[in-house]
Amino acid sequence: MIVLVLNMVLVALVTSMENYQRDPVADQIVIFKEKTEGPIGVLTTKAGAPVPYDEASNTLNTELLDNEFLMDVFDAISRERIPERMVHAQGTGAFGYFQVTHDISHICKADFLKKVGMKTPVAVRFSASSGLRGTTEFESDSRGFAVKFYTREGNLDLLGFNTPMYFYNEPLHVIPVAHTPKRNPVTNVLDPNMSWDFYTSIPEALHIHILSLAGRGLPASYQNMPGFPIHTYQVENRHGECHFCRFHIMPDAGIKNLKAEEARNFAVFDPDRLTKELFRAIENGSFPSWTVSVQILTKDDIKKIGPKAFDVTRTISLSDYPLHKCGKIVLNRNAKNFFAEIEQMAFCPGNLVPGILGSPDKLFQARRLVYRETQLYRLGGNFKKIPVNCPFQTKVYTYNRDGVPPVGDNEKDAPNYYPNSFHGPVPYMAQKSSRLIKIVEERASNFDQVAELYKNELTTDERIELIDNIVFSLGSVTYKPLQDKAIKIFTTIHKDLGFRVARGLNITIYNKS
Repeated sequence: MIVLVLNMVLVALVTSMENYQRDPVADQIVIFKEKTEGPIGVLTTKAGAPVPYDEASNTLNTELLDNEFLMDVFDAISRERIPERMVHAQGTGAFGYFQVTHDISHICKADFLKKVGMKTPVAVRFSASSGLRGTTEFESDSRGFAVKFYTREGNLDLLGFNTPMYFYNEPLHVIPVAHTPKRNPVTNVLDPNMSWDFYTSIPEALHIHILSLAGRGLPASYQNMPGFPIHTYQVENRHGECHFCRFHIMPDAGIKNLKAEEARNFAVFDPDRLTKELFRAIENGSFPSWTVSVQILTKDDIKKIGPKAFDVTRTISLSDYPLHKCGKIVLNRNAKNFFAEIEQMAFCPGNLVPGILGSPDKLFQARRLVYRETQLYRLGGNFKKIPVNCPFQTKVYTYNRDGVPPVGDNEKDAPNYYPNSFHGPVPYMAQKSSRLIKIVEERASNFDQVAELYKNELTTDERIELIDNIVFSLGSVTYKPLQDKAIKIFTTIHKDLGFRVARGLNITIYNKS
């Protein structure tokens, strides 16, 4: 009997060990040890010379300048930090592919969309908008969702958010949107007076803020987060005919968000949870996916809607312009090294491909400038030659040379000026191509859509969450006129919204009508 029991225990133990799934996050360095047989190689200097044991283990009573290994350590340790992103500093990412599922070549001639079943490598970065690098992932915040397509015609970058709208359409408003969520320049602490001064001074930003406070600012996981490249892109087909698209990238696992109280607990006990869950899912073979769709508008549609079609603080009606599926994004590889592949990943709205012309609005033009400038500052003049940013599906030929590494092969022995008579690269002759249309833009006006969002699109639970989060945030404001101004704006949007916020703050409002 005892032998039988021991055998049963042994079988259960073996079965349990066979079914045990290693945690690819907690056990990463242990897993590395187990999959390698002893040291992976001989320690060397940066120049490749082998380092003797005594130089790698002791410097006492030796000439420091004679120890090249130590000199390498000092060189690297003093320079290993690069400037972080001004916005979207806190984030993570992964790699995979985009596969065409539906043919939209009748509106867009981009090569990567030309055939159902065609796959294109992609990189995706998820981020919070306002936090510093290394801060908790559970601040209620709009989230970045950026996709880099490594197409055979060069890289295409679609930079979006987890909301279908943005804060402003006036490029000058980058100053308050970048500075007010950050720390007070004197006290060096977060200042709700600054934040609510921004939202009440530029109230069109409340559209995205209300959606974020209603739940979208706290995704349950990145696998449950949608993405929206916020601009209305002008595209063209092979005949040079123009259409206009808004992209929607919807998680196949469904949109799921956290309650504020849940997020506060995670912020304390598991602040990197979103990053860890994404890494674990991919490492364990549970590859997250998103369905990519487009809203399609014609030139006549643009004439009917007017400049509002390009106002990024507004959405375009899904009932009037329904979604057309075009593909699927699947993430199936984690970064081999976070700094090399995620921190150095650089997105630029100007990374476009034939068939996708960008957007004619001024914010898109401004983003082309500021993102480029950001990457030049962070990563240097050759940031597009960093492997993760290289358009590796095509051969690059430019007349740009030298500068701060990396320079790659520096264009080898080809001529370094254009035009030339010596077989340097030449531009292609575009057939039946168009140019971005010209538009006359208006100041953002979106209270009609904010009211519709509050009244008809948010669920009862989302409205409760929204009011609780507004009251929690606005209640920290010490300058009372800002509270009064905010309540007035909320009341203008919808009387119930203003009333419930005022009641939560114990502020009496009077109906003067």
